[in-house]
Formats: sequence, structure tokens, C-alpha cells
Amino acid sequence: MIAAVNPTTTELEAELASLLPDWIALEPGRWQRVQYALRRLESTGPVFPTFESFVEWVDEDTSAEWIEGEVCFMSPASTRHQLIVGLLAPLMRAFVESGQLGTVLTAPYKMKIPGYGAEPDILFVATANESQIRRTYLDGPADLVVEIISPESVERDRIRKYNDYEAAGVGEYWLIDPERETAEGYTLTNGRYQRIEPAGDALASAILPGFVLPLAWLRLGQQPTLIEALRSMGIL
Repeated sequence: MIAAVNPTTTELEAELASLLPDWIALEPGRWQRVQYALRRLESTGPVFPTFESFVEWVDEDTSAEWIEGEVCFMSPASTRHQLIVGLLAPLMRAFVESGQLGTVLTAPYKMKIPGYGAEPDILFVATANESQIRRTYLDGPADLVVEIISPESVERDRIRKYNDYEAAGVGEYWLIDPERETAEGYTLTNGRYQRIEPAGDALASAILPGFVLPLAWLRLGQQPTLIEALRSMGIL
């Protein structure tokens, strides 16, 4: 048993490591969660009082967000989620690069906004704002953020992130729901989000004029290959 009186985190980690099976040490993600739990037990306040202390601690393979000192680990992405990101991210990146419009990044890359270290699924940073890009995070709001909704993230994406992204000045926010096979977009106008009216059966970006997502691509069995999508947008 761990019997030390008021032990430090390092002492707790060392004793726990001696008690756990050797294979735990080979699982960085699992061990990182053990370390986090120990820090929670030891701490009387926020584990990471600043976003900077959080990004210094978290590794590049861990999907987690920082919310006012607390760490929120993200659930594994579903197959539908991965397929949509796997199509949309390179499609957006190719569109942006072809016009030299900026940079497209994907999770687990972080975005620092007031009180929140978010991990958007996809984010776009316009050329004029690329000075905000740091080694492991974006220091400020992206120009466009895309979130793929999962059953456990509905409230977070539709309420918390909507409000926080709006307040922080994220220029455009897309919400894609794989279960409902829908996509909706909001553009920041006078500090408030306004719904982007669908362009027929498609969602067209206001921040990236000409970038259009046909809603049919969200339906099972109708998602094109990346090459087909690039051709349909005139990039190839």
C-alpha cells in the first residue's frame, strides 16, 4: 500500500510504479492518466493553473482539453468521425494551400482562448493571423473551426464551445453531426454568431469563399474519395 504521510507526487508515482504490472510502463497514455489522478489527489486547487503549464505537461499523442485549470480527456473518435475528418481536413488544406490563404491544422493541436484550451477537430488560420501559431498550440482564436459532434460531445459542442468560440472571436464555426448526417455553420457578425444559410444541399464557408461541403458527402455510402472530392472542387 501507499503509506507515506502527505507524500509528494513524485513519491506517489514511484511507489505506485513499483506496484503496477510492468506492461503499464509501456502504455504512456495509461500512465499519464495515473499521473494526472495522483496530482488531483495531492492538489487542493487547479492541477494546471495556466494553459501554458497544461501544454507543457500534455504530450502530442494525448487528446485532452484544458478548462479553467481542469483537464478533460477526450473519448476515442468513432469510425464515422475519422472518415469525415479524413476527407474534410485534407480537402480544406488543399483548397487553402492552392490559394495561399493560410494554414489548416487538426486535433490533437490545441487552441488557446480565454479560460479554455480547446482541441478543435479542424481549424483554419488565415495568413494574416499565422503569427499566433506556436509549436504546440494556436495562441488565440482560429478564423474557422470545425467540430465533429459525437453522442457524448453534443452539449459541449453545441453550447459551451459555441458560446466560448463566439466570445473569443472565432470567425466561423462549423458543426458536423455524423449521426444526423447534417452540417451547420455560423459566422461571426458584430460579435455574435449568425447562421449560414445552406447553399442548396451544401454548406458554403463565408471565411473561405468557394469552399463548399455537399451534405451528401456526410451520408453513408456517398462519401467520395479524396481525389474525387478534389476534382469536384476544381482543385485537381
